[in-house]
Amino acid sequence: MDLFSILAEERIKEAMKNKEFDNLPGKGKPLPKDDLVHVPNELRIGYKILKNAGMVPEEVQLNKEMLQIEDLIACCHDEHEREHLKKKLNEKLIRFNLLMEKRKIGNSSAYKRYQSKLNKLF
Repeated sequence: MDLFSILAEERIKEAMKNKEFDNLPGKGKPLPKDDLVHVPNELRIGYKILKNAGMVPEEVQLNKEMLQIEDLIACCHDEHEREHLKKKLNEKLIRFNLLMEKRKIGNSSAYKRYQSKLNKLF
C-alpha cells in the first residue's frame, strides 16, 4: 500500500470508531442501480469515463436532439416554423446516419446487443 492508502484507511477507521458514519443518508438501504447496467462490460468503462467528464457519445446526443425536435414538431402550429424544424431534424438524421456509418458502430455486436436499451435510456 502507498502512503495515501494507509492514511485514508486510518481516517476511515477513526471515523468508524467515532461513529461518524452512523447518521449518513441512505444508511441500510441498497445502493442505487448503475445506469450503465445495459451496456456490455467491454464498453462500460469508456461510457463511464465520458459520463464522469460530463460528455455523452455524439450519437446519443444527436438522438436526444432528434427526439426533442420531434416533440417540438408535434406541438408546433406555425407552418413556417414546422418546416424549419423538419429541415433541422433531417440535418440531424443525416449527421447521425453518417456518424453511424463512419464508426461502423451499427455493425458492432456489442452495440447491437444494447442499441434498443440505449435508445430507451436517452
